[in-house]
Amino acid sequence: MTLRSRAATLALVVLAATATTLTPGAPAAQAAGRAAGRDAHWVPGPGSQVQQAGGWRPRPEQYAGTQVTQDVAIPMSDGVVLRGDVVRPTTADGAVVTTPLPVVITITAYNKTLQTGGGGLAGPAADYLVERGYVQLTVDARGTGSSAGVWEAFSPRETQDYGEVVDWAHRQPWSNGKSAMTGPSYMGIAQLYAAAAHPKGLKAIFPQVPGADTYRDIVASGGALDVSFIPLWMGLVTAAGLVPPAYGAQQPAAGFGALLDRLATATTFTVPLLTGAVLGQAPAYDGPFYADRSPINVVDRIKVPTFLVSGEYDLFQRGTPLLYERLQAHGVPVRMITGPWDHLQGSSGADVGQAGYGSLQELQLRWFDHYVKGVPDPRLLEDIKPFTYYEQGSGRWVTTKKYVSKDLRATSFRLSGSAAVGGQAGGLTQDGAQSGTSTVPPLPVTGLCTRSANQWTAGILHQAWPDSPCLRDNRVNDLGGLTFQTEPLTAPLRVQGPINVRLYTSTPTGDGMYSVAVEDVAPDGTVSRLTGGWQTLSQRALDESRSRYLDGQLVQPYHPFTRASQQPVPAGAVVPVDVEVFPTGAAILPGHRLRLSVQAFDVPHLLPTAPNLPQIAPLTLHTGPAYPSVLTVPVR
Repeated sequence: MTLRSRAATLALVVLAATATTLTPGAPAAQAAGRAAGRDAHWVPGPGSQVQQAGGWRPRPEQYAGTQVTQDVAIPMSDGVVLRGDVVRPTTADGAVVTTPLPVVITITAYNKTLQTGGGGLAGPAADYLVERGYVQLTVDARGTGSSAGVWEAFSPRETQDYGEVVDWAHRQPWSNGKSAMTGPSYMGIAQLYAAAAHPKGLKAIFPQVPGADTYRDIVASGGALDVSFIPLWMGLVTAAGLVPPAYGAQQPAAGFGALLDRLATATTFTVPLLTGAVLGQAPAYDGPFYADRSPINVVDRIKVPTFLVSGEYDLFQRGTPLLYERLQAHGVPVRMITGPWDHLQGSSGADVGQAGYGSLQELQLRWFDHYVKGVPDPRLLEDIKPFTYYEQGSGRWVTTKKYVSKDLRATSFRLSGSAAVGGQAGGLTQDGAQSGTSTVPPLPVTGLCTRSANQWTAGILHQAWPDSPCLRDNRVNDLGGLTFQTEPLTAPLRVQGPINVRLYTSTPTGDGMYSVAVEDVAPDGTVSRLTGGWQTLSQRALDESRSRYLDGQLVQPYHPFTRASQQPVPAGAVVPVDVEVFPTGAAILPGHRLRLSVQAFDVPHLLPTAPNLPQIAPLTLHTGPAYPSVLTVPVR
C-alpha cells in the first residue's frame, strides 16, 4: 500500500464516511386522524415508488463503465490553479466515450481523492450518472486537496472560484455546454454560490444538507460557541489536505508547494479564527465575515431548478428550509425532502428513498434528465410534492405546499408552577398557568447523553454506536435540568416548522445560557427529543423586523448577535429571553405528553467564550400571569 493510499484510508476513517441504513429512534405508530386543512397530505411510506405511479422509470445505464483522469489543472482568474478529477463513461471494450456530454460538477473541501467511493460526507458515487450519459467533474476547493492556494472557508475569492469552475467546464471538449451540480454539506453550499453567479451552461443543482446562515445555523447557535463540530470540521479539512496529490510524483515542486499552502492555512486562517472566537474577539460575533459565508445572502440570485435534501437532526436543520422558502418565493422550480437524518446520513442520501420518490440517485437522474438534458417529464413537479417531511412520532411522511403553510396555527403552552432538578416537573397548559420560580443549575454534563451530542458531531456518535440509548431516550439527561409538561393528550398534536420559547429570567451575573429541548413523553416514560434551541441571555435583543410571526405570535425570533447588541441582564431584573428552537415535524399522539426541557449547558455542543466563563451561575426561571413564560409551536 502506498503512502497516499494509507493516508486516504486513515482520512476516510476520520470522516466516518460510510453510507448507513437508518434505524428510527422510535417505532412508527399509527397516526390518528388526518392532517387538518388542504395544504398537508400523507404520502406512501418507505418502499413505495411514487415515480412509478406517475409513469416514470429510472432508465438503465447506457455505458459499460467509467474512466478517471486525475488532477486536471483548472486555472482561476487570479492565476491560482485548482485541480479536478474527470470521470467519463466507457464502452464495453474500455474505450472512453468521446461524444460531448452534460457535466455534473462537485466542488469539495474534503479532498476528492478520499471521496472516490462515495458514502457519508462524500455523497453517492459518480458511476450511476456517468454510466447514464453524464461526465463527472470533482474539484478540490482552493487551498484543499490537490488545489493550490490558501483555504479560507467560503471566502469571497473562493466562492468566485465556483462560478469560474462551471464556466471552465462549459468550454471543455468533453462537455456539451450544459451542466449540473451535486454534493452534500460543503459541496451543497458551493452549488448555491455557483448558481448565484449565473455561470454559462448551469441548468440545475441538487444540494444536500446545505447551510443558509453560517453564524446562526452552526457557528454560534444562540450566541454560544460550537466547540464540537467547528473545530472537528476545520481540523478535518486541514488533515485531508495533507494527503499527497496524485501529481506530486511527477511535479514534486508543485506537490511541496501544496503542502506549504496547507501549513499556511493553519497559521493564517484556522488557528487565528478559532482562537479569536474562544477569546471573545470579533469571530465570536455576527458580522461581515459570516455574512460573506452565508448562502442566504445570495440565494435570491439563484434562478436554476434546485432540489434540496435536509435532516431533522442535521447540522443545518435550521437553514436548509429557509433556502427552500426563499427559492420558492422567487418562482424557482424547487423541491425539498426532510428526513429523520443527521449530517452523515443526510450527506450519504442512503435513506432518501424512504420518502417514497425513489433513491437519491434516481431523483438526481430524473431532475437532471429533465432540466439539463431536456427530456420531457410533464409529471415531474406533480409526482414530487413541493415539501415532503418525516413526521416524528407517527412515522409518516407528510407533503405540504410550503415550509410554513397557511393551514398552520400558532398554539401556545404556558409554563406553569415550579420545577426542580431530579424530575419534579412543572406544567404546560393553555390556560390557568400558576406562578412559580425554579432554579436552573449550570451542570456542565447536560447534553452528553442526548441526540444533540450526535447532531453536533455530525452523526459520528450514531456511526460508532447506532443502538445507543442516548439517541432514543432523553429521560436521564432531563434529570439535570427543569421539565414542564402537559397532561396526557386526548387528541394528536401535529407540529411543523420553527418554534419559540420565551423564558422570563433573572441571574446574579448578568449572563448565562439556556438550552431547551421540545420532547415527546410516551406512556411508558420514554422521552424522545424532537428538536432543540439555545440562547445566551446577554444576546436576547430581538430584531422584530426579521423575526417570524404566525397568527400574531412569535415562532422564530431573530437576534442580531453583534457586540453592540450585547446587553447583560440588570441585577435584580426579570427579563424575557426568546429562544429560537430549530424547526421540526412531529405528532404527539394521544396518551403522550408534550414536554419542554430547560437546562443551562449543552455539552459537547456549546460553551461560552472565555470572558463569559465567570458569568456561569444558576438561572432563575419565572412563570405565571406576571411572567408569562411560554412555548409557542405551529400546529397543523
